[in-house]
Amino acid sequence: MNYTEISREKFEKLKTQKDVLILSVESSCDETSIAIVKNGREVLANIVSSQIEIHKLFGGVVPEIASRNHIKNITAVLDEALQASGKSLSDVDAVAVTFGAGLMGALLVGVNFAKTLAYALKVPLIAVSHVHGHIGANYISHLDLTPPFLCLMVSGGHTAIVDVQDYCKFDLIGSTVDDSVGECFDKVARVLGLSYPGGPNIDKLAKHGENAVKFNYKTPLRDTYNFSFSGLKTAVVNFVHNKEQKNEEFSKEDVACSFQELVTDELCDKTMKACHELKQTKLVVAGGVGANSRLREKLQEKCAENGVSLFMPALKYCTDNAAMIGAIAYYYILAGIGLADLTLTAKPTVSI
Repeated sequence: MNYTEISREKFEKLKTQKDVLILSVESSCDETSIAIVKNGREVLANIVSSQIEIHKLFGGVVPEIASRNHIKNITAVLDEALQASGKSLSDVDAVAVTFGAGLMGALLVGVNFAKTLAYALKVPLIAVSHVHGHIGANYISHLDLTPPFLCLMVSGGHTAIVDVQDYCKFDLIGSTVDDSVGECFDKVARVLGLSYPGGPNIDKLAKHGENAVKFNYKTPLRDTYNFSFSGLKTAVVNFVHNKEQKNEEFSKEDVACSFQELVTDELCDKTMKACHELKQTKLVVAGGVGANSRLREKLQEKCAENGVSLFMPALKYCTDNAAMIGAIAYYYILAGIGLADLTLTAKPTVSI
């Protein structure tokens, strides 16, 4: 039997196996991560090697540099994950990997590494969507969470409201028509002179400001579940540039606070409207912007007011990590999807 036949046979058996140990790989952007996850809920190890300090020098992620550092770090990350989990490669039942969305070069490092591991171990290779992985992060933080629920996806590359009808059944309700919310945070941070990553620094700065700045901006797409953040980004940039050109003083803290209030209001208002109209009583937050303290605070308040149960991942699982990939990969296996062969390649974009 060749590898494809062996992996398919083992894949079918995993659906009924009592315990499934998944080694998962995540390299979609600037985090090299490998995790060992049992049955989609129990994280035995989750090692993340961050490149933030490297890319901070350039004000954002440089794709080629990210790829080089993934190659440099990934073997050491694997060794550390195995040591932390107390497991060996012979214990692994399947290898899961993010195949998209993300930076093409960065993804290819993880995909090729995972293919090599799966082939050498003669275990199934599971191709996982990065977007689904962010949703799966909540299964680690909330062991009692089960679909159906509504998900607010807020990350560097995605902003969407998703109706999660089952573990592997997703219906896109609304999404951004231009910039993602994470991208908007980063661009506003840059014009304010804040270092990369922009989102956390905007959050910190906003705590010392007041919601007092009035930008030349009106919230678009009021009657849909779609989002648009490019207009707000442009309004903030124009405000700052006009002040600087006229040598007029302004409070960066107030700009950050006012910007953050507008963004989080739009996210919360549309999400709660969707919960009401779709009669969803559970709301899940996914993605790196889910770590924003003001967004978390507002969602807690609004969910309490509207009788909606709120589920948010632990902060360490909001940003990119391999544990979330291992979590959702388990449910891929149960649903009979995601099995890949050695022709698997990376995709810079994937659908919900």
